[in-house]
Amino acid sequence: MSQVVVGPPKKIERQNWTEITPQALYDKCMALAKNLWWSWHPEVVNLFRDLDPVKWRKIDHNPIVLLSEMTPAQLADRAAEMVLYTRINQAHRRLKEYLSNTHTTWGARETGVLGSKPVAYFSAEFGIHESVPIYSGGLGVLSGDHIKSASSLAVPLVAVGLYYDQGYFKQHLDSNGYQQEEYQDTRVENLPMEPAIGIDGDQVTISIDTRNGALHAKVWLLNVGRIPLYLLDCDVEGNSPQDRELTSRLYGGDMRTRIRQELVLGVGGVKALRALGIMPGVYHLNEGHSAFAPLEVIRQRMADDGLSFDESLREVAHHTVFTTHTPVPAGHDRFPANLVEEHLGPLRDRLGISSAQLMGLGRVEPQNELEPFCMTVIGLKLSRRANAVSALHGDVSRRMWAHLWPWRVEEEIPIGHITNGVHIPSWLAYPMHLLFDRVLRSDWQEWMGDSKVWQAFYDVDPGELWETHSDLKNRLLDFVRRRAGRQARRRNEPEDGGNAVRALLDPNALTIGFARRFATYKRADLFFRQLDALAQLMNDPQRPVQLIFAGKAHPADEPGKHLIKTIENLRHDPRFAGRLVFIEDYDINVARHLVQGVDVWLNTPRRPKEASGTSGMKAVLNGGLNLSILDGWWAEAYNGKNGFAIGDGRQHVDDEITDTRDAANLIKALRDDVIPLYYDRDADGLPRRWIDMMVESIATLAPRFSAHRMVTDYVNKCYLVAAGGLSSDMSGK
Repeated sequence: MSQVVVGPPKKIERQNWTEITPQALYDKCMALAKNLWWSWHPEVVNLFRDLDPVKWRKIDHNPIVLLSEMTPAQLADRAAEMVLYTRINQAHRRLKEYLSNTHTTWGARETGVLGSKPVAYFSAEFGIHESVPIYSGGLGVLSGDHIKSASSLAVPLVAVGLYYDQGYFKQHLDSNGYQQEEYQDTRVENLPMEPAIGIDGDQVTISIDTRNGALHAKVWLLNVGRIPLYLLDCDVEGNSPQDRELTSRLYGGDMRTRIRQELVLGVGGVKALRALGIMPGVYHLNEGHSAFAPLEVIRQRMADDGLSFDESLREVAHHTVFTTHTPVPAGHDRFPANLVEEHLGPLRDRLGISSAQLMGLGRVEPQNELEPFCMTVIGLKLSRRANAVSALHGDVSRRMWAHLWPWRVEEEIPIGHITNGVHIPSWLAYPMHLLFDRVLRSDWQEWMGDSKVWQAFYDVDPGELWETHSDLKNRLLDFVRRRAGRQARRRNEPEDGGNAVRALLDPNALTIGFARRFATYKRADLFFRQLDALAQLMNDPQRPVQLIFAGKAHPADEPGKHLIKTIENLRHDPRFAGRLVFIEDYDINVARHLVQGVDVWLNTPRRPKEASGTSGMKAVLNGGLNLSILDGWWAEAYNGKNGFAIGDGRQHVDDEITDTRDAANLIKALRDDVIPLYYDRDADGLPRRWIDMMVESIATLAPRFSAHRMVTDYVNKCYLVAAGGLSSDMSGK
């Protein structure tokens, strides 16, 4: 819609505010919308929502789209009607102050040499907000939280990823409960992106030579607070029609598509940084997808400084940090030699190494010609700082990759750990945010990783905490009913189905949430191995239980799709009618509602296959209690008083026995611990002992598992030493 104002400009006058034209007001709103800083500031989110609440929900909370469908005059009228102009001005001023004021930040005090040698953070996906659909799940959300906390701390960091104009798929379940995938085009003009301008004054474009021709990509800039996120896009002239679609979909296509995407991310990302005039002091490879990047850095060092390949490799490895995220063998990309030679051959020629040498960098046994090229292996070999993402995952990773260092005992394998964390402002519900403001010190957001700050939460009023949680739970149930109703209408279900939706879920019942990627090792069906026992618990008239599920299976994962179908169809079982619901199209928005409103967050991976997990951390912030296998982050978080454990942390060598035992332990924990504690009420109707556990959970876990703590750990243990600054306590290679 046109933004041209017909006639003389209208002016709005208010006390203590200078006159402003509608166009100037519009420009301030657009400036806010074009920096994703707004997405973790609830007062700015509420500002956009108040412009048009109905449309805001329909457009996936996208302020660019919202503003593009209004003229400046219409915006000015709405701002006057809703008394928004002062809020707009304040938000705009706060953003400008935030971007310009870095000298008093933690980063200014603590990051030392990174000021002149920034970190380049590579990831295949970034989950920042649902309106920017370039993520699929946990890895992307972790990357988004990482750069948001880096922004708030003012860590000198730039991020590099790919722009997927179709993103990950939209999920719908058909009348049989089977997952259907739909891809939708996202228009660049509807996103807060702009061309990334290089040192030559033009939009940056890069090319990568392969054995069958060059690959080309242009670069976009997306501002995430203080952090620039550069996204490479292959939809450019000069590419074949097939290659123009190369970056369209996240984790789509065959093995050849995957290696070409990873070539663009790694080699193309390094070339883009050079064209932008950015000379990083640290390269952080978040998972193996970007592990080709050091090869291009090695080539540049050889060309710039005349180093040999071996000399350059040693230099570059010292500046490289590698994070591995999965203990599941299938989660590590592997490619055959012919694909590696086709795509890395020209770069290999410039590096002056043989095909056998290149393949050896990606093999555990370099001389084994039958072993494929593994992206995790090259990531480990081309870095001097490597880490897993929880303490237990560190143990598993050292065991998993011990053959790379056969001369070392397992305890000395040079893979440390930095446990994941979550960006608190992004996941904290606004009512809980207000409660924290009242209970904690006024500057608590600047000290989120300091456990001493959170000790004040032990003094929270139990009634106020419970009332806040109950309000959030009701909001969740309203959201679930709306989504379930929409699902029913789309499937043309009969009217009585609509009535069932309206009667769905009880605000007074214990509500358990389970939402994640539907990989089989995450065992979404663990509850249902003892279906009769579960039905009996859920239908206790005095102490009912209800379950909310959400999650996607990869399009090629038929067992995962079968799990979804099984759970979705349980709603037709009279024993679960009205007490079990599966919400389609799991994304950041659905996740936000779930973690903010459930009583209990359920996590049932087959130990030790959960590297970390972060959804349970988000539930903690909002008063939800974890009921989890002692795996990933929960293995180091659970203290016996801040949630519930399923089993004792042991697993049998036989998976079937493990699953049977864990299913029995899950029902036992629910029957003997969770349900009695939740329904034990005092004379005021408050579950005092449950509330005590909520307080213990927030006070002990919020500071330990915040992304602020995670990022400061990366700075102190990895980035500074990699950039040539301080030493750290993580073992080097």
